Amino acid sequence: MADSGKRKPSASKETLDTLLEISKLLNTGLDAETLATCVRLCENGVNPEALVLVIQELRRETAAVRAAEG
Repeated sequence: MADSGKRKPSASKETLDTLLEISKLLNTGLDAETLATCVRLCENGVNPEALVLVIQELRRETAAVRAAEG
């Protein structure tokens, strides 16, 4: 069989691409790298609800710092 030059994406890549599309539809503001990090953390046992709370708190703190600077 001749190789058409295109490789089929791996299952994990397809899954991450699907999660990124869902993330965009939900306007989470997570980029691909951050989303992949969150997925890896959850796969390694981090509580997803706790992770959400941490991300929300980091965003609040970042906004507060930016407001104080400007």
